[in-house]
Amino acid sequence: MAVDFQKIREMAELYREDIARFLRDMIAIPSESCQEGEVIRRIQAEMEKVGFDRVEIDPMGNVLGYIGNGPRLIALDAHIDTVGIGDRGNWDHDPYLGYDDAEIVYGRGASDQEGGMAAMVYAGKIIKELGLDEGYTLLCAGTVQEEDCDGLCWQYLIEEMGIRPEFVVSTEPTNCNINLGHRGRMEIRVDVRGRSAHGAMPHLGDNAIFKMGRILLELEDLNARLPENEVLGKGTLTVSEIFASAPSRCAVADQCAISIDRRMTLGETVESALEEIRCLPAVKEAGAAVSLYTYSRTSWRGLDYPTECYFPAWYIEREHPACQAMLSVHQSLYGKEPALGIWNFSTNGVAIMGRHNIPCIGFGPGMEEQAHAPNEITWKDHLTKAAAVYAALPSVFVGGTGQ
Repeated sequence: MAVDFQKIREMAELYREDIARFLRDMIAIPSESCQEGEVIRRIQAEMEKVGFDRVEIDPMGNVLGYIGNGPRLIALDAHIDTVGIGDRGNWDHDPYLGYDDAEIVYGRGASDQEGGMAAMVYAGKIIKELGLDEGYTLLCAGTVQEEDCDGLCWQYLIEEMGIRPEFVVSTEPTNCNINLGHRGRMEIRVDVRGRSAHGAMPHLGDNAIFKMGRILLELEDLNARLPENEVLGKGTLTVSEIFASAPSRCAVADQCAISIDRRMTLGETVESALEEIRCLPAVKEAGAAVSLYTYSRTSWRGLDYPTECYFPAWYIEREHPACQAMLSVHQSLYGKEPALGIWNFSTNGVAIMGRHNIPCIGFGPGMEEQAHAPNEITWKDHLTKAAAVYAALPSVFVGGTGQ
């Protein structure tokens, strides 16, 4: 099948304002994790409007739009939940009402990452109108709960629904470049127990906070010694929370716990990361318990799908056919290859490729630096470019040729 790249580019520009309007509609609907129902239904309506062959909402609450009925399954993913707005005083304009002008769309979720959703829906429209839906089935997935637990939605799609595409494009923001992976992460808890006593006689107790203090110093030293990978960079850890309890403010603390955000580079495992902490002298001396958090929260559709808070690192090689197809499409559409890079943050790729070894590659509108920030924006040029790339990619990957 010949792919008319010029026509795809022209149609993406033709739908520039439609994409922006759809994005603004999504931004206007608050959709934090586990509260995405209204925005999911808005996406479903837009998919049906532009001509998707089939649209469904799964038991977790993800919206799944399908185009074509060929034997080769390719997927585009956009998580459509957002973080909250934080301090409203940091926003120059209403984060949900937002605005757009000739260049940008403003509001919570513009870059992270409802812009990717808007672009992929209109890529579907272009595919249908140009008859590019032969030889494959394209799944456009609007996924939930990523901000709470990255990858959980795709664990469900893969493990419970049996969906295994040949590859998945994450539409997280990449500045319209190609991202090949990112570090993994873990959420670790360390618990220390002590013995309470009156604060006037602390020598009769065993202060859990003091014991944790010695552990904190060793964790800081461990962070400096964690391994580094030339592709994804260095493993890191930071203590993100601390909790303590005592019978009163006039007593020795009998419990103390901390949360650790552990970022993992290639080659590290959940077992190795936990064992590094368990082997610290202060951890052994304190008899501290080191464990992995579990995420368990009910989705907007009422499904609780618990998982350990372990999110593996992943990386796809430039030579992989999915990356080569993406490079070819961008070159054919815009006359140059995009830059290759990695994300600083984590994405649903931790489940897609990290846990299940399904090839994953990143290409999305917006910029990573806009994520979770006040005055979040994306660019209309990014939206149209992403729509064009998504529309051309499946045909090129399954063997189409350009003209």
